[in-house]
Amino acid sequence: MFYKLIEKKRNEWLNSNECTVSELLKYIEQRGMMRDAQLEAIKTYLFLKIACGNQPLWKLFTDGRFNDTNIGQVELTETARQIFNTTPAAVALFQYARLQDKNGKQLAPELEKYIKQHANEIDYEATFKKIFYGVTYTDYLFSLPMGAGKTYLMAAFIYLDLYFAQNEPDNPAFAHNFMVMAPSGLKSSIVPSLKHIQEFDPSWIIPEPTASQLKRLIKFEILDEQKSANKSNRIKNPNAQKINNHQPLEDLMGLVAITNAEKVILDRMDKDKDTSLYSDDELKRMELANELRVLIGKLPNLAIYIDEVHHAADGEIKLRQVVNKWTEQHTFNSVLGFSGTPYLESAEKVLFSDEFAIKNTDLANVVYYYPLINGIGNFLKTPEVKFADNDTLTIVKSGVKEFFDKYCDTVYANGTCAKLAIYCGQIETLEETVYPLVAELVSFYGLNPTEAILKYHGGNKQYPQPEGAETAFASLDLSFSKVRVVLLVQIGKEGWDCKSLTGVILPQKGVCPTNMVLQTTCRCLRQVVKHNQETAIVWLNKFNADTLNKQLQQQQNITLQEFSSKPVSQRPLIDRFSRMECVQVPPIDFFQLKVSYETLIIDEANDPHARLQEESILVAKSAALVHQQNMEGKIIGSYEQETEGSQLPAFQWWLQQIAKESFGTLTVAQLKTCETELRAIYDQLTPKHDHQQIRSLIRQAFAPLRDFKVTEEVVPQHAALLQIEKLISPIEDFGRFYPSQQEVHDIIEWDNKPAQVELKPEVIAKMEELKAMGIDVSALKPQSDPHPERNQTYHYLPYRFDSQLEIDYFSTEILPLIHGKALELYFNGDDTLTEFKINCYKRNGTRWNYIGKYVPDFLLLSRNEANEIDKVIIIETKGEGFAPAFADKKAFMETEFIRKNNEKFGYKRFDFLYLEDTLTAEQRRQKTVEAIHQFFNM
Repeated sequence: MFYKLIEKKRNEWLNSNECTVSELLKYIEQRGMMRDAQLEAIKTYLFLKIACGNQPLWKLFTDGRFNDTNIGQVELTETARQIFNTTPAAVALFQYARLQDKNGKQLAPELEKYIKQHANEIDYEATFKKIFYGVTYTDYLFSLPMGAGKTYLMAAFIYLDLYFAQNEPDNPAFAHNFMVMAPSGLKSSIVPSLKHIQEFDPSWIIPEPTASQLKRLIKFEILDEQKSANKSNRIKNPNAQKINNHQPLEDLMGLVAITNAEKVILDRMDKDKDTSLYSDDELKRMELANELRVLIGKLPNLAIYIDEVHHAADGEIKLRQVVNKWTEQHTFNSVLGFSGTPYLESAEKVLFSDEFAIKNTDLANVVYYYPLINGIGNFLKTPEVKFADNDTLTIVKSGVKEFFDKYCDTVYANGTCAKLAIYCGQIETLEETVYPLVAELVSFYGLNPTEAILKYHGGNKQYPQPEGAETAFASLDLSFSKVRVVLLVQIGKEGWDCKSLTGVILPQKGVCPTNMVLQTTCRCLRQVVKHNQETAIVWLNKFNADTLNKQLQQQQNITLQEFSSKPVSQRPLIDRFSRMECVQVPPIDFFQLKVSYETLIIDEANDPHARLQEESILVAKSAALVHQQNMEGKIIGSYEQETEGSQLPAFQWWLQQIAKESFGTLTVAQLKTCETELRAIYDQLTPKHDHQQIRSLIRQAFAPLRDFKVTEEVVPQHAALLQIEKLISPIEDFGRFYPSQQEVHDIIEWDNKPAQVELKPEVIAKMEELKAMGIDVSALKPQSDPHPERNQTYHYLPYRFDSQLEIDYFSTEILPLIHGKALELYFNGDDTLTEFKINCYKRNGTRWNYIGKYVPDFLLLSRNEANEIDKVIIIETKGEGFAPAFADKKAFMETEFIRKNNEKFGYKRFDFLYLEDTLTAEQRRQKTVEAIHQFFNM
């Protein structure tokens, strides 16, 4: 529970003037793409990196970094008080002992008592080192439940580290390169990890154009090869070769390598075991693993991310032995662990003396903890757990029937159908007992058992692995899968990501390891549609139900009843409505710049042998002149600076460097076809030659002569302002919504009212007579529309704004200006809903460089007599901190986009209005008035 002390200090830092990342965190919150669990983890991560300098936990606690200035009214001996006044570590340990759980129970009252009595006998630094496993390096663990998005959180950390490392390359707190350890030895678990990290959009956490620049900087390598390269002279391990391709390693930044801790890294030889007792294959595997370890250890500023880190804590894996070796490199950055179950199989003991020790089953290095119960109904399905003290077949029958009664027709928004997993202890049980029963039940519900049931196991002599089962299992979360029931043996207990899994049955003891009942039960809780309220069912036998309850109490501090009976919706949802039928906004027609490059082969014939023999390839280095001048500034002499001799790499490494600099267009094998010519060049090289230019000319000798043809097109586009199918109801605190829910429902109610008919003069006269007679006629009068602006805006409700500036400009600055005018104003800034996005470019000489998409904030438009969109002002509001990053896109909009579109339409159809928050509200209002007058003549 040390994380509680860290969290408290983190919150104080976030609210202080010392916090330097307030604007960055504000941006992340405004983007709204990170879950609350991820956002809170990012806050802790930045606090530990920036405020705490990425120091090891034992050091931070020993220095009292998380201490309260006031520990309260505590009775202490004079000796203890003196120790507390001079030893921050003593206060830190004392505060830890006094922590309380959610029920108000003190964590370690005996430890508090011992500290009071023996304050001057405790070696506090040594104690904290023991508590944090004796590691000298930075070792943080982030605990998030399954489905919280740990892989995306890893990606966020990677991009954040690179963001700060680019700004402060010499700051050791920030990593430059990353090793991600996947949770399982199966290739199928490595590939999804890599895939999800690659899919992460850095603009969710870092503004453009920096986000795109960082994405281009990252280089992914997946280290999953199991065989050595056949023709490699120096590098025998193909995984090591992948690392080696990024030479020189000492300057490397942005490498993200994905591998598997058990299979690739941790094949270590027992030093006490006779090597003759190992097989040749074992010895070779150990040699290859060692080769990879050595190269990884050379990566500068390396951070290691370990998924499902509770496995790495297992004594059999001994990951720390390898990491300890890597940390001997002075540029090693940190180890970050990620786990949903940060608990030990058995309690670890920390000795204070021969008479006193504390025991702990929690992993001590947890710096952030997000409870499973908080994820249920938030980003996890809400489970209904049932159990029975019956035989296996009775439980299976009950679970299957309830599943199909509830979810037979359930198809999620992504096209996948709800699925049920039944875990079987043995292959024979699956084939001979469970499958026949499930096939009969599936047929009863009108489904074909051959299509609806997937049997997936490793096979044995009697029952081989079902043909095509592996592919079908990997495709379960795709819309074309017709499988409804998955029968499993020793598969799918952990690391299985199938969002459409809606039910789990554990019908007997042993169908999964006893210590993994909780993880297996939670397989069906992953949410399919973000912010949607989804449910799941779980059926257990009595043994597994008792085990689940015990694990929930030990690991989550909740009961099975709490786990199963949490209300479906903890937080209210925002009601959202499309008003496209009311306002009838047609799609916007515009023209988009499209730049394409065509490679032209000028001379296909290529004779590298001849071209490498040309004398012009040995280019001399330009002379470096040193000038001497007198005190009056006059040149009195010059001489050529002597070139210091530098050792030329070995011939093979020289070839490797030439190939590496080709970015994959030239291989060492191709270079060796001209080994005689290249050897002749190599033998003539001296420090006076321009080595970089010579290597470039060598690569050119192997390539056909090329040129590039640049084509600029202006292509027509047709963009809808609302993709209705993406308009979902998010959770209430997920962004800045305007107007309020009450106003939203008022507007929708007025939309549904029949149009009010204007009263005739004689009716008005009669009402006046009745009024004069003292009769109340207010109910007969037409009601006044409380939201007349609804006829000029709100193509959907409510809008989700990115900033308070946008809300203020929309509600108080521009809407009042257009009241009564034939103008309409629509918010376009939600990039998840609009299609109106503009590709922006920056001209660099004669070429265009793509700088990203631009999603305008507001569109102020008028219509022609045919009710078509006639003229549009694109309005952009920007906070001062984000203005520099937008400068290039602003220049493109003000010049190229506006000019090209107006030329194509033959009239001034588009204009661009840019407003910063450095202007006052009145200044923004005045600029808007001027733009409306000049552009719309109003």
